[in-house]
Amino acid sequence: MKKYTFNEITYYQFVFLIMGTQIGAGFLALPRVLAERAGTDGWMGVVIGWLLSVAASIFLVKTAEKYPNKTVTDILTHLFGRVPGKLATFIYMLYNIWFTWIILINAMLYIKGWFLPNTPDYLIMFLFSIPTFLIVRNGLRIIGRYSELVFYLTIWVPVLFLVLLKDGSFLHLFPLFKVEWSKMAASGLPAIYSFLGFELAFFFYPFLQKKEHAVRGIVIANTLTMLFYLVVTLACFIFISPDEITGYNQPVLNLLKVIEFRFFERVDMIILNILLLIASTTWIPYFYCGVYCSSQLMNKADHHSHVPIFLGLFIAGTLIIHPTWEEFETWQHWMANAGIVFAYLFPAFLWMYSWGYEKYKRRKAL
Repeated sequence: MKKYTFNEITYYQFVFLIMGTQIGAGFLALPRVLAERAGTDGWMGVVIGWLLSVAASIFLVKTAEKYPNKTVTDILTHLFGRVPGKLATFIYMLYNIWFTWIILINAMLYIKGWFLPNTPDYLIMFLFSIPTFLIVRNGLRIIGRYSELVFYLTIWVPVLFLVLLKDGSFLHLFPLFKVEWSKMAASGLPAIYSFLGFELAFFFYPFLQKKEHAVRGIVIANTLTMLFYLVVTLACFIFISPDEITGYNQPVLNLLKVIEFRFFERVDMIILNILLLIASTTWIPYFYCGVYCSSQLMNKADHHSHVPIFLGLFIAGTLIIHPTWEEFETWQHWMANAGIVFAYLFPAFLWMYSWGYEKYKRRKAL
């Protein structure tokens, strides 16, 4: 019997897990950041970010293919030895747990700012912890089903942005290539940050049923994410003037305020609630990978007992620190820089190192 039989995920769950992990609440400010760097040519930065994320994803999957039944913690121990492997696993744990904390803080600040301004922040964090605990403790198969369900429930969201195109002006996009190539390339940096999440495929790959389709699956996930970002960014650029868009902190929310139907108003309030579902498909996989690393460090096959411990630390940290938007932006900047290392640089390095290691091992065996 396979080692991970009871936690196996399907091909579609693999795709939706990666896509859901990539699309958090960060896209709300993405059009403004792109416009600040390259004007309305900033949408091309999304394509640049997609190309780089696809390249890094292929390196990642090709490395995992060499060790089909090993997770990233097993691979690190195999390649670098027991002690360095444990140290690398500990660093991965910190990365995943810290990323979870950042996303939870982001969601908490949105809820507190838009819906519950008088509710203590630690209480909101406690409410987030309840469904997180119920899903994460049941393993990756349940998380995969949850991500797939959320995808089907929210697939209509991009259509809302297409509704606004009839009232916008496509002239805002022209002329194309009006900024220098250096500025256009710089717009790819925030887009690169927005594609973070595919690095968790290292953890998902051993549980995938049809591993031969992993490369295609991760490319499709990145492409779906790119299309979503393009629809949102272009809708903002077309509807909001180039000079005005940089004045909004989250232009996507300002755009949603404009949408009204005869039978329904304040669409933005409904979308904000929907965004909680979308954001949860980001923090839940990161949190699972974090507690999985911690259970591996303790040589435990079951991660259940680690889930409430870390959730309790999140609640306690919120109670003590009381995070603000300024602190969140600082932490997010640190996290984005760490993500470049874990998602883009490390997979390429690990692929080259594993190739050299296995080649050396075969020569030594002769």
